[in-house]
Amino acid sequence: MTISNPPQDVVDVPLVLLEFLSDGVARITLNRPEKRNAMSRQARKELIEALDRCRGAARVIVLTGAGPAFCAGVDLKEVDAAGPAQNALDGDHPWIAVQETIRRHPAIVIAAVNGFALGGGVTLINSADLALASASAEIGMPEIGFGLYPGLAGPSTQLRLGPKRAAWMVLTGRRISGRTAQEWGLVNLAVDPAELQDEALALAVDIAQHDAVTLTWCKKALWEVPMHITDWTAALEYGENVGTQIRSRTSAVGDGLSAFAQGRRNPGQGAGGGRHG
Repeated sequence: MTISNPPQDVVDVPLVLLEFLSDGVARITLNRPEKRNAMSRQARKELIEALDRCRGAARVIVLTGAGPAFCAGVDLKEVDAAGPAQNALDGDHPWIAVQETIRRHPAIVIAAVNGFALGGGVTLINSADLALASASAEIGMPEIGFGLYPGLAGPSTQLRLGPKRAAWMVLTGRRISGRTAQEWGLVNLAVDPAELQDEALALAVDIAQHDAVTLTWCKKALWEVPMHITDWTAALEYGENVGTQIRSRTSAVGDGLSAFAQGRRNPGQGAGGGRHG
């Protein structure tokens, strides 16, 4: 993977595109449109490389797909060619590594679901911190049709949705639309297909105004509570500790309080909900 120096340049690699679009915002595009962005070994490798290049260079990353699909999951033809001993459909550990890279990345990751999101594509939505979808996107888990439980998409959806809705997706194999995904809480917002990229980038720019250290620690807290901490008192104590960690690493808190005292607005202060908020 080669990356040109000017931050405005588009970085072209065979299976992943990486762009640094503006101050603190990057976009990663899965680039196998003819395969509905199915994730081969090489595609997974290049996605992790692109995410690594964003460390320290981007506060917010928009993750999307080229062509009519967001991500059709793990490359099934590659899985089939590997044979039963290497069958990855029931728990692809390299795919887990991708999810953990996203989840533990210091930047906020926004999934811009432009089309089909199947199996592992659903896992990507769940691993992202925020998600916007085309209203016409088709989202689902086809694994039941292969005689399998969706090893990563299933549990990640069960952690994100209520039990009956997660069961519907796991047991029926039926796809839901971007609109339904919003109603169910699988994505934050469904928009007209033509507006998706603009909406995702506008959201990214808005979030990127905030202090990088604060964003990273807020992301950590959002994954920790209630994923790991469910006790009320322990959660409040953890929240206080997060504040301490932020204040020890950045001057943003003191700067923000000073600005407020002087009558100057901080990023997001007094802002409305935006076009769709």
